[in-house]
Formats: sequence, structure tokens, C-alpha cells
Amino acid sequence: MSVDPPSDLELTRRARDGDDHAFRELVDRYESRVAATVVGMLGPGPDAEDVGQETFIRFHAALGRFRGEAALGTYLTRIAINLSLNASKSRQKARWRFWSLDSEEDPAPEPVTDGEALQDQVDTRSEVHAALQQLKPDHRSVVVLRMIQGYSTRETAQVLGLPEGTVLSRLSRGMAGLKQILKGRFGHEEA
Repeated sequence: MSVDPPSDLELTRRARDGDDHAFRELVDRYESRVAATVVGMLGPGPDAEDVGQETFIRFHAALGRFRGEAALGTYLTRIAINLSLNASKSRQKARWRFWSLDSEEDPAPEPVTDGEALQDQVDTRSEVHAALQQLKPDHRSVVVLRMIQGYSTRETAQVLGLPEGTVLSRLSRGMAGLKQILKGRFGHEEA
């Protein structure tokens, strides 16, 4: 006779009551989803790792306020998106701060690359992550949730607190932007 694993709400209740094992189980269930969201927003690297950890720290601090009105995955994704947007804004401020110290530098952000010349095959995943970094954060968040995480339009709207029409508009603009960026990277000309 198999026993069903405890629900997210049960684990959340137990974690709220001080059960560290229950909280660890929630982290294990959702860390890959949070990581995929954050890496989609920020690209791979230490910033993404920090934001991923901060997502669970914030969730732990908010255990007493989580009522289960939204699915836990949606709730955690919303925290991850908001923290990623904040980190992205901080990155932009830092770029401008350093640029103002040396006015000969180009203020345009450099795409995220692995620094090696492309040889026979292009690492598509890394190219898409680099292209995502060039999108406006509002467009990037929608593209990451819809196209990478696989959320529906309705779920994306709930996570971001936006009307569905806004999600569709930002998705359209974001995908058009990605197409242009990737066309430039791969050198494809379309008729």
C-alpha cells in the first residue's frame, strides 16, 4: 500500500510550524522551476544563483502569510520574477555607474557569451539565454514564463499580476525582439 506524498499546503503548514524537513521538501519540489525561471530572466551565473536562493529565503519569511490561494509554484515563480527584475535593474544601474566613470566605454550591455568562438555547432541554449538578456525586462518575464516555463497565458497573467491582453502583447513584442536578435546572431536573412 503506497502512501501519497503530502500536499504543498500540508508541507507549508508544517513548515510554518517549524518543521525544517517539510520546508526542505518544498524546496526540493520547486528548486528546478525557480532556477529555470531565474536563469531565463538573468542568464546563468552567480546573480541567478543568488536570486534563486533569495526566492526561498523570502518564501520562508512569508510562510505565515501564504494562504494557498494561488498554487505554490505560481507563488514562488512570482517571487522569482520580482527578484529577477530587481536584480536586472541593479545590473543596469551598475553598468551606467561604471560607464559614467569612463565615458569612452560603450554603455550598451554586452550579450552574455561563454567567450569562445563559435566552431562547427552553435550552442543554441546559450544563444537564446544571451538573446533573452537583451529584451526589455517586461518582455523577458513574459517570454520566460510562456515559452520556457510553459505557463498558459492565464497563469502568466496571474504570476505577473497583469491582464491577459497585456501578457499577449508583451509576448508578441518579446518574440519579435528575440527573432530579430537571433536573426542577427545566426546571420539568417528571411525573405
